[in-house]
Amino acid sequence: MLRGISPLISPELLQILARMGHGDEIVLADAHFPGESFNPRVLRADGLRIPDLLAAILPLIYLDQYDREHLVMMAAVPGDELEPRVEEAYLAAIKPAAPDHQPITRIDRFTFYERTKAAFAVVMTGETAKYGNIILKKGVTI
Repeated sequence: MLRGISPLISPELLQILARMGHGDEIVLADAHFPGESFNPRVLRADGLRIPDLLAAILPLIYLDQYDREHLVMMAAVPGDELEPRVEEAYLAAIKPAAPDHQPITRIDRFTFYERTKAAFAVVMTGETAKYGNIILKKGVTI
């Protein structure tokens, strides 16, 4: 156990966060996301919710202050609706560690998949919220 690091952060996730450079992206994927199909570097965080992981990760890294799209989520497919409480819960978890964050950007499903292919890593969580995936873009230490 390390002081000041949430016990939700596994040794593997801590290593990934430390290895990421500025501009690298990490996907926090919901339990339904086909992470293994899009990226070879997949970590498991089964049973953990994304708001809890956001609250644990964001004190350890900065979001990319040079990119207005440093928080990205999937837009709803035509005919579906987003549940506003999902984004609200994420923003509540993000705000304490990143009070100057940009608004969440929404992109279509296939663009999200392409970004996942290029991401540094994917963390498969136990999140069950529909459209619960989020991409974080790491910034430089200020």
